[in-house]
Amino acid sequence: MSFVFNADEIFEMALKIEKNGEKFYRDSAAGIGDPEAIQLLLKLADMEVDHHRIFNGMKTALSPADKKAMTFDPNNEAGLYLASLANTKVFFEKDIDTSGLEAILKDALAAEKDSIAFYLGMKDLVPAGSNREKIEEIVREEMQHIRILGERLAALKK
Repeated sequence: MSFVFNADEIFEMALKIEKNGEKFYRDSAAGIGDPEAIQLLLKLADMEVDHHRIFNGMKTALSPADKKAMTFDPNNEAGLYLASLANTKVFFEKDIDTSGLEAILKDALAAEKDSIAFYLGMKDLVPAGSNREKIEEIVREEMQHIRILGERLAALKK
């Protein structure tokens, strides 16, 4: 089966990733008793809200042609790549262990890494002039999330 995505559909996937990321962090914060961990998780949730706002603005700014045009990809590698990433369910309602902070951090790290891979693939499929630099900025922020989560996870293991 072959999948071909236009820019509008790609942004829709990105919006879902960010919305589910926010939900994950807020739900996780609600189930943890550590005030410092709650603050961290809520900060990460707020960052996902900001990413959602940016992607929504980019999606809204697409021209009708961008919503219809398909990226030239004779072997459909880009479409298959994004479909594969989307099917791994980056923050997409998968079962995530929120029983303890260590499990939350591990699952969050995995999801953030998946989202970076998705956004890097997405960046190459977004039409020129559609604010690709904003996607790069979001990738850098997601990398910060990984650093923050990794540092916190390492501190738990000490």
